Amino acid sequence: MAEPHRPPVERRRGEPDPAAVAFVLRLARALHDYGYAAHRLEEVLGVAAERLGLAGAQFSATPTLFIASFGPEAQQRTFVLRLHPGNVDLGKLAELDAVSLAVLRGRLAPAAGSEAIARIVAAPPRYGGALTVAAFGIASGAACRFLNGGIREIVVATVIGIAIGLLALVAARSPRFGRVFEPTAAFTASLIAGALAARVLPFSVFTATLSGLIVMLPGLTLTTAMTELATGHLVSGTARLSGAFITLFAMAFGVALGGRLSGEIFGAAASPAPIGLSDWTGYAALVIAPLCFTIILRAEPRDAPWILLAGALGVAGGRLGAQLFGLELGMFVGSLMVGIAGSVYGRVADRPIAVVTVPGILLLVPGSIGFRSLTSLMERQVVAGVETAFTMVITAVALVAGLLIANVVAPERRLP
Repeated sequence: MAEPHRPPVERRRGEPDPAAVAFVLRLARALHDYGYAAHRLEEVLGVAAERLGLAGAQFSATPTLFIASFGPEAQQRTFVLRLHPGNVDLGKLAELDAVSLAVLRGRLAPAAGSEAIARIVAAPPRYGGALTVAAFGIASGAACRFLNGGIREIVVATVIGIAIGLLALVAARSPRFGRVFEPTAAFTASLIAGALAARVLPFSVFTATLSGLIVMLPGLTLTTAMTELATGHLVSGTARLSGAFITLFAMAFGVALGGRLSGEIFGAAASPAPIGLSDWTGYAALVIAPLCFTIILRAEPRDAPWILLAGALGVAGGRLGAQLFGLELGMFVGSLMVGIAGSVYGRVADRPIAVVTVPGILLLVPGSIGFRSLTSLMERQVVAGVETAFTMVITAVALVAGLLIANVVAPERRLP
C-alpha cells in the first residue's frame, strides 16, 4: 500500500535550512576526522555557512568535540558532535574540498553535497595494506639517513618500520588495540633493535629505534597544537598539546620496557656510533621520504610532485636557516618555504594547502627531539632532558611562526 502524499514542511521565518545545516555538520565531521586543525575548520565552516545563508552561525571545535549554532541569537539551534581524533587522509581531504566548492559555487545542492560526503567517507583506503606497510618501512629507512644513520641502522630501521606498519593495520581494524598502539609499537621497535644488536651485528640501537618510530611520533600534532594556541584557540591547542605529550610518554615507556626485556633475554647489546654514508644517499632519502609520506598520508598520486617539491624546499630552507640562525630557529626558514609552496599549490591547483604542507612539515617537526628529551629523563639525565625539551619547544615555535608568516607573505586561495 502506497504511503499518502505528505506536503513539505514549511520552515518558520528565520529557521535555518535543514539541508544546509546537515551539509555543514557532515562536512565538519569529515574534515575533522581527516586532519583539519580547529582554527582552519572553523574558518572553512564559517565561509560555508555564510554562502549557504545560515545567518548567525557559530562554531567551536576541539579535538574531541564540535559545537555548531545556527540562527539569530535569541532563537539559535545548537548541535553537538562527539568526535574522536582521526588519521590524516589527504586524498579524502582534497575530495571533500572539491565537494564543498561545488556546493558553495552553486553547482551542487546541499543535500547532494551531503550524499557525496557520505560516499567519500565510506570509500576504502586509497592504497592497499601491502603498499602502506612497505611505505612505513622505506620511510623509516630514509628517516634514518636524515638522522645520520649508517647502512646497518638503515636496514634495521626499515625492518622496524615494516613491523610498525603491520601493527598500524591491526590498529585500524581493532579500536581496542588502537588505544595501546603507540606504546606497543615502541615496545616492538625497541625489542627488535635490541635483539638484532645483541645477536646479529652491533649498530646504534637508539638511532635505529628512533628512525623506526619516526612516522608515528606526534611532531605534527605538537606543531598543530602550537598553531592553535598562537591563533587563539586555547582549548583545542591545550588539549592537542596534552595529547602529544601523553603519546610521547607512552612511546618512551614502550621503548624503555622493550630495551629492558631485550637485555634480559638476549643480553647487553653493543651500540657503536653509526658509520657515515656518502652525500648522495642523503639526496636519495630526500626524494624517497616524501613519496612514502604520499602513500602513508593517502594523498593522490598526482600530488606527489608537489609534495616532493615542498619537502625539498623545506629541508633546504631548514639547512639554510640553521646556518643563519642556529639549528632551532633555522626551522623557521624551512616552514616558511613549505608554507609558501603550499599557498602556491593551493592557488594553482585550486586544492587545500594541507595536501602539501602536512607532508612537508613532517620532515621538519620536532617529534624526534621530544622523544630524545623523554628518554633522557627516563635515564635520569635530568639536565640533558630539560635542555632537549626546551629545544623542542623553540623548534615548534619556529615552525609555527614560519607557517603563519608564510600565510601573510603568500596568502592562500580564498574560498568562494
